[in-house]
Amino acid sequence: MTGIVWTIMVVSSVLLTVLILMHSPKGDGIAGIGNAAQVFSSQKSAEKGLNKLTYIVAAIFLVCVSILGFGLIK
Repeated sequence: MTGIVWTIMVVSSVLLTVLILMHSPKGDGIAGIGNAAQVFSSQKSAEKGLNKLTYIVAAIFLVCVSILGFGLIK
């Protein structure tokens, strides 16, 4: 049983890394000086879907880490 949780944790960690790297950069850059960055701050539906998927994978990863860290299964 522990092996299954380890496998899920490793797969979710790799997937989480890929999903985070797929996000668009949120830095304001030079546009942050005059609040010009807020003009282009709307999220597209693809970005919203990517955010939801990232949250789900992060939750799966945290559950696996908690299970293994607290020794809930042996």
